[in-house]
Parts: sequence; structure tokens; C-alpha cells
Amino acid sequence: METGETDRSDRILAEVKRRKAADRWVQADAETRNLVVFALNGDLYAFDSAEVRELLPCGTITFVPGCPDVIKGIINVRGDIESVLNLHRIMELPPSEPTRASRIVIAVNGGIRSGILVDAVVDVVAAPADGVKRPLSTLDKAVRQFAVGGETLYEGRYVTLLDVGKIFGGIGV
Repeated sequence: METGETDRSDRILAEVKRRKAADRWVQADAETRNLVVFALNGDLYAFDSAEVRELLPCGTITFVPGCPDVIKGIINVRGDIESVLNLHRIMELPPSEPTRASRIVIAVNGGIRSGILVDAVVDVVAAPADGVKRPLSTLDKAVRQFAVGGETLYEGRYVTLLDVGKIFGGIGV
């Protein structure tokens, strides 16, 4: 793991914490949703930051024989063993190999905690709650089943909001 990658992940996590603290001061009429925006195969997706516990550089993922193909393997996170889900496979997207930009998003929902492999974490943003719209009708059916409530714009590009609980439920964990 390179220092630059660790520094960027640390800065992103610090920003998530800062924005969560700042939420206490947001006026009721300025409701926002904090999102962790990430890339998969060139498209942008996001998780609600309340479901994200940690962002890790993609290190060694140990393959576990007999696991379903939606589970990439396991990693050791400070002595805790975490599964790593292959989001490409879950959402029926073309596969991609991890790169230096790849990250493992440690997410929690409904008492389940797991890593989710993404191509890159792009940003952590506070999106206006009223800026989240229904998903485009052209959104792939395999992706739509994991969408929370729609899409929002980030720097002129559509970002599909994904539900960690639906992803965990979709693999039968």
C-alpha cells in the first residue's frame, strides 16, 4: 500500500466525519444526504455514508474455495476477518481486475458487515435530499434492483444510489 493512497483514504474518511458532525448544524429546510460516490466500469454509484464504516486500499484478497462467485474472498482488517463482495458480479456488470485506485468499502446494514470491492472512490458529498430523483428508465434491470430511491447528479453525471441492505440480501447473507 502506497502512502499517497492511504493519505487519500484518510482524507476521505476525515471528510465523512467532518460532514457528519456538520449535519448537526444543518437547517431543517436544507436537508442533505451524505453519499460516498464510487466508480464501477466508468459509471458512478453511491452508498449512503451512514452505511459506510471504512474505506480501505485494495490489498491481498484471499480466495476461499467453495464460496459463491459473488464473494471475491476475505481480508484481514486489524485482526478481524471480513468478506469482500464482488459488486461487478452481483450487479451483472463486466468484470474488472483491481487496480491501484480500487478500494474496499466496509459497509454495515442490518447487523451484517462486509467489504465491497469498487473500482475507485470518487468523492464524499452532501447531496440535497430533494435532488434525488427516480432512476432513469434506461437503468439496467440488474442494477435497478439494488437502487435505493433513484439517482442524483454529481459534476454533471448521473449517480445511482445503491442500498447496501439490498446488496447483502441479494447474495443471501
